[in-house]
Amino acid sequence: MKGKVFIVGLGLIGGSLGLCIKDKHPEATIIGYDLNVNEQRLAQTRGIIDEISDSFQLDAESADLIILSTPVFQTEILVKQLSSFQLKRNVIITDTGSTKEQIMKTASILNNKGISFIGGHPMAGSHKSGVSAAKKILFENAFYLLTPFEGTTKEVKEELCEWLQGTSAKFVVVNPREHDELTGVVSHFPHVIAASLVHQAKFSNEKNPVLSRLAAGGFRDITRIASSNPVMWKDITLHNREVLLHLMEQWNEEMNLIQQMIYTGNEEAIQQYFQEAKSFRDELPAKDKGAIPSFYDLYIDVPDYPGVISEVTGYLAEERISLTNIRILETREDIYGVMVLSFQTDGDRERARTCLNHKTGYEMFLA
Repeated sequence: MKGKVFIVGLGLIGGSLGLCIKDKHPEATIIGYDLNVNEQRLAQTRGIIDEISDSFQLDAESADLIILSTPVFQTEILVKQLSSFQLKRNVIITDTGSTKEQIMKTASILNNKGISFIGGHPMAGSHKSGVSAAKKILFENAFYLLTPFEGTTKEVKEELCEWLQGTSAKFVVVNPREHDELTGVVSHFPHVIAASLVHQAKFSNEKNPVLSRLAAGGFRDITRIASSNPVMWKDITLHNREVLLHLMEQWNEEMNLIQQMIYTGNEEAIQQYFQEAKSFRDELPAKDKGAIPSFYDLYIDVPDYPGVISEVTGYLAEERISLTNIRILETREDIYGVMVLSFQTDGDRERARTCLNHKTGYEMFLA
C-alpha cells in the first residue's frame, strides 16, 4: 500500500507498529512525532520512520493513516485537536490505548464529522520500554482488539487491517464496553492486585528486612507487572474506574468467602477452592499471547561452581540464541540454586532448553 502514515508517540508500541508497517508496505512513507526529540532521532536512525515531523497539524492533515500511540489521557487531547484540522476525507485514525469506552466517546466528535476512527488495542508488550525496544515480532499471534463505531464500513475496517497486516496479530472486533470489561479482568485489575501485594510486602519488610530476600524468588515473579509504568497505569486505572470498582467489590466478596473458610477451618471447602482455581488455570492456553506480556523464562537447576554462568551463556551464544535477561535466585520455594534465563519468544526458550539439555543435562523448569 502506498500513502503517508503518521505515527504519534514513538515508544515501544508506536515504534513496533512502524517496523511492521515498513516491513509489509515499504512503499509507504512513515512520519514520526514524539515530544521526546531523542526518541524521534532514534526511530529515524533505526529505520522505523522515514521522516521526523516538523508540525503535528501539517503532517496530520496530509496523512492517510494516523496512529495515536500515546497514554490514554493524551490520546483524548490529540483527538480533540485532530477534530479541528482539515484532514483528508478518506483518512483513517486509530489509537493503541488500553481503555476504549472513554476514548470512543471523545472520538465521536470525529465520527460525527464523517472521519473514520477505529479504536485499537494491540494486546502485547515487553518488559522494556521506548523505541529502542521496538521489534517487528512484538504483536505476532497476539490479540489486536478493534472497536469501530457503528456504521463503520467493511472497507474501512479491512483497509486498517491491511495497513496492520505486518503485525501478524489476531484482529478481534468488540464494542468499547466489552473491551474495558475484558481487559479489566485480565489486565487492569491484576495490576492493581500486584501493586497491593507489593505494598503488603513493603509494610512487612519494614518490620523484618529479611522478607525482601525471601521475596526474591516466586513472589518477585508473580508481582512482576507491578514494575510497569506508574503514570501509564494511573491513567488506565482512572479511565476504567467503573469496571475496576465493580471488580474490587467482587474481589472483596471473594476474600470474605475464603476468610470464612479459613476461620471455620473448613478443610474440604479450602481444598476445593484451590482445586477449582488450579483446574481453570491449567486449562488456559499455554502459548497464546494474552493481555499481559508473557514471560518466557527458563529455570535451570545449576551446580554451584565458578564459571557456570559463562558456561551456560556460552552454549547459547554458540547457537545464536538471544537472552533478554539473566539472574540467579537466592531462594525459591522447592527449587534451589536456580539460574533464570529470559527470552523474547517461546521459540527461543525452546531452542535454549533443547541446547542446554543436550550440552549439560541440567534439570530445567518452565514458569
